Amino acid sequence: MGTHPRGDAVILDNRIPQKTLGQWIADNPGCLGSKVKETFQGQLPFLFKVLSVNTALSIQAHPNKELAGKLHAQFPEHYPDANHKPEMAIALTPFQGMCGFRPVEEIVAFLQEVPEFRALIGNVAAEQLERSVCNDPRGVSAALRVCFTRMMKSEKKVFVDQLNMLVKRISQEVAAGKDTSGSSGKLLLQLHSQFPGDIGCFAIYFLNLVMLQPGESMFLGANEPHAYLYGDCIECMACSDNTVRAGLTPKFIDVLTLCEMLNYTPAPSSSKIFAPTQSRLDPCVYLYDPPVPDFTVIKIEIPSSIKLYLISAIDSASILLVIQGTAVGTSTAAISEMTLRRGSVLFISANESVSLHLSSLDGMLLFRACCLL
Repeated sequence: MGTHPRGDAVILDNRIPQKTLGQWIADNPGCLGSKVKETFQGQLPFLFKVLSVNTALSIQAHPNKELAGKLHAQFPEHYPDANHKPEMAIALTPFQGMCGFRPVEEIVAFLQEVPEFRALIGNVAAEQLERSVCNDPRGVSAALRVCFTRMMKSEKKVFVDQLNMLVKRISQEVAAGKDTSGSSGKLLLQLHSQFPGDIGCFAIYFLNLVMLQPGESMFLGANEPHAYLYGDCIECMACSDNTVRAGLTPKFIDVLTLCEMLNYTPAPSSSKIFAPTQSRLDPCVYLYDPPVPDFTVIKIEIPSSIKLYLISAIDSASILLVIQGTAVGTSTAAISEMTLRRGSVLFISANESVSLHLSSLDGMLLFRACCLL
């Protein structure tokens, strides 16, 4: 849902002459709101998505603006635009993802517990990381970069052999009823069944495993390695399709760019979970406001006791998505009233409000993407 050239949203109402949202905004740029229009050169600055992840999505990172410009100029077939792509995932169901480098102590424990992982990294790099634990943060990041790069640049035959040995050993331990949590056995077998022989299976020993409950979110800044493993989520991001992949994918993997660009700062998985703040003005509203200007997501949770609710006007174009509940929406800016149900999507111009007449017995859950400068 957005105006990216690779997926410009289609307007359902055939009374409107423009066929896509991008065309409509180009003809009505005032709809963005004055600050948004000026800051983002007349473009809608965000993309809004719903993801339902059954098979893991690739381990990837997104470049910052400077790197995105260079990559787009050099390799436009792989990097389709010059924008950065910070993003935020908000869980709709229990959600499993990987995000950022684990605390070094955890990686070192895996190097000692999983001989196949250590063999892939090599003793010299592994010992360097083990010694770095008591170092200053720069020493840790440097040692981590060496270890991760060794893994990513290992020869295909070498890592496939080690991975097959590891999967065989873990499978035998599971069959014997042993506890394999010290080698993340369950996750390893899950990913290997989806992407056999893929280097991404070893990345689980470097990256945090993050479990989100519905309503919890994680924010992914530039150069942050991550992967979505399982579950349903709402995703909002800057308007870009630039992705540098590392594994769990049949697509193009840009190992050199990836190893150079990543943020090698370890942090616990709990630091990746991003909590919303409840609005002081409206108890139905929760704000997910990440540390970037391109987007904010508003969760609107309307209890069953409320039958009339006003989606308030803001100084930004926004996209509203209905997750549950039904209502009839009216607005002075709309040609006619709108029937809203699960899956309905509305584009709301800046400084326009929408009145909801709720008809469902169990209230409503909506998410609204916007740009609050």
